[in-house]
Amino acid sequence: MHSFFPSAILALLITASAVRAEPGVVVSLASVGDRVRAQNPDLAAARLRIREALGRMNQSGRLANPEIETEISHDPRYRERKLEIGFNQRFPLTNRLRLEKDVTLAEYKSSEAEVREVERQIIAEAREGVVNVLAIRSRRELLNQQSALSKEFADFLSAVADKGEGSRLDAGQAKLEAASLALEMRQLDASETAAVGTLKPLLGMMPAETLMVSGTLPVPALPTAAVDHVRRPDYQAAVLQADAAAKGVALEQAKRYDDVEAGIFAGAEKTEDAPEGYDKEALVGVRFKFPLPLWNKNEGAIQEAQALKERKDKEASALARSIHLEAEAARAEMEQWQKLLAETGETLLPLAEEQAKAAEDAYRKGQGELQTVFRMREKRVQLLAARLDALRQFHLARVRYESALAKP
Repeated sequence: MHSFFPSAILALLITASAVRAEPGVVVSLASVGDRVRAQNPDLAAARLRIREALGRMNQSGRLANPEIETEISHDPRYRERKLEIGFNQRFPLTNRLRLEKDVTLAEYKSSEAEVREVERQIIAEAREGVVNVLAIRSRRELLNQQSALSKEFADFLSAVADKGEGSRLDAGQAKLEAASLALEMRQLDASETAAVGTLKPLLGMMPAETLMVSGTLPVPALPTAAVDHVRRPDYQAAVLQADAAAKGVALEQAKRYDDVEAGIFAGAEKTEDAPEGYDKEALVGVRFKFPLPLWNKNEGAIQEAQALKERKDKEASALARSIHLEAEAARAEMEQWQKLLAETGETLLPLAEEQAKAAEDAYRKGQGELQTVFRMREKRVQLLAARLDALRQFHLARVRYESALAKP
């Protein structure tokens, strides 16, 4: 019985530590887009634009509210009185209400495309953040391997120096090299922390949550998808805005004529007809008011709407061209980085590794200099770092290319 409580407490402690050890959010290059769509606060705020546009669309195209008129009059002695009640309604002479509905419908569809454009930009930024984190991690793994080799070589030199067969200065230089690599790894830890800190707001994470980026940078491969600017949400929004502007011209032209007003009225009147007494009369009638477009024909608003339509058309055309140029530039950049990766991996790195191994073997046999070993190792690390940077740049260009294609 007494042994139950310590065992239960131990189990609770193990469970609590396991819960604390679990990462709060795990994302990869493939899944980061889903996380952004579900949790990004800026995207959630942007979606409210759709509701705003929906409200404007629902409000548009409605008749003005009717009016009730009442008129009461009498003489100073209250012997003659008059009461009149009327009901008035304004109606457009043109198809203005339908055009208002068409304009706001186009704006509503445009707001949906604008939200998809915000989503595209945030996802591209998040994917670039993931690429940077994975690149930093690969760089740190490379330095970790190099540090292990440097430590092994430093231990060898120390053992040789202890036997009096080598220089303690050489052993010290080897230890310094290993320590320098360890310091660079700590710098990369700080860089990864900063990169993760930049990525967390894009994923809608809380400050206390931890982020784990899984996976590695894929093998570079050129995409085969063709560029189609029609798929881009910003282009779709531009086309819809141009359509709304075209409908806006017709709407402003329809506003040249104000609404006509029609109404019915009924009244009762009591008048004194001396010496006969008082006469009582009842009236029922209709009234109409027609506007005369003499001074204001809405010319300025029509001119503005026509200029807006022309500007929106040109902006859509320019955006289509810009999308193709953006995609072509990103693909050309990928091709250059892929060539550099192939050259580095197939030619330069094998040669550097061969030279570094030959220099170290020669030094171990007393046939070479330590500085040559360090130079060969440094050159190998530089080539590996250049290859990793080329891989990072390739995937950043790929993110831009896929974003230009509006790939989900």
